[in-house]
Amino acid sequence: MQLEYSFIIPVYNRPDEIQELLQSFEALEGNMLYEIVIVEDGSTKTSKDVVETFNKKLNISYFFKENSGPGDSRNFGMKHAKGNYFIILDSDCILPKQYLTEVEKSLATDYVDCFGGPDAAHDSFSNLQKAINFSMTSFITTGGIRGNKNSIDTFQPRSFNMGLSKKAFEDSKGFGRIHPGEDPDLSIRLWDLGYKTKLVPDAYVYHKRRVSWENFYNQVNKFGMVRPILNKWHPSTKKATYWFPTLFSMGLILAILLFAIGFKWLLIGYGLYFVIAFLLALSSTKNLIVSILAILAILIQFTGYGYGFLKSTFAVSMLNKNPETHFPKLFFKLK
Repeated sequence: MQLEYSFIIPVYNRPDEIQELLQSFEALEGNMLYEIVIVEDGSTKTSKDVVETFNKKLNISYFFKENSGPGDSRNFGMKHAKGNYFIILDSDCILPKQYLTEVEKSLATDYVDCFGGPDAAHDSFSNLQKAINFSMTSFITTGGIRGNKNSIDTFQPRSFNMGLSKKAFEDSKGFGRIHPGEDPDLSIRLWDLGYKTKLVPDAYVYHKRRVSWENFYNQVNKFGMVRPILNKWHPSTKKATYWFPTLFSMGLILAILLFAIGFKWLLIGYGLYFVIAFLLALSSTKNLIVSILAILAILIQFTGYGYGFLKSTFAVSMLNKNPETHFPKLFFKLK
């Protein structure tokens, strides 16, 4: 079967990002058939004018709909797409020129109905973006929790860079209303239906992550709150590693308290961890400022995720609260 790709890109009030992303499409290598489906999710600042400037250069469809969240917008795009294999991107991504050829090569060699690709930091990114990228992707933080290239049946693709066949979409009904967390939820439901997932290491995107420190904390805090909900919905996917950020954060507080009464070794252990993280960041980014900021990003990531995970575990697993009524901001209401 010849694969015909449809890129599904939801966007909300970010025309500048769409401009950069579509510019990267113009440089894509290869002769694969593809279309681009832009889904405007109820934006007040639309991308329509930007998209129209690319109409003669790229095969683009543009849809405007009421705001219902990224998951429902991706489903909307896939329902209106013409291809038989969908590639879902976030609007704050930029494609390297070899992206589609790497996808094609991987699927031709080892076909799966759902794949995920990693993210990377472009040279043009700010120091903050590069530091957060390191914190989110490094094996020394939480970058490996969702799986790796050696665990084809346990890798959970993320929707900033995800491939999904039309058949898998139709069988699974696509993304649910929870957000964030709609992408691992979809991956798990696909496994239950007998589909396989995998990581395509060379099909990376440059993910800009346009966030401040405050927004970054709020983002990872929501990630932490979502995971116990997914564990309750899909008990077979529970892993002890999901507790790591919580235990790390609590351990750091304990280390500081113990240091105050004269026991220093636990805090020294944490200091050694941060030295290793700093050296890895320096080796990866070749930037002293980014490496220093990466330490702060790791602290924020672990603290935000860990607190969110603990709070949600207590509410959902111990008090048996209904996730949707207890955490309404994690669920989009469909119109």
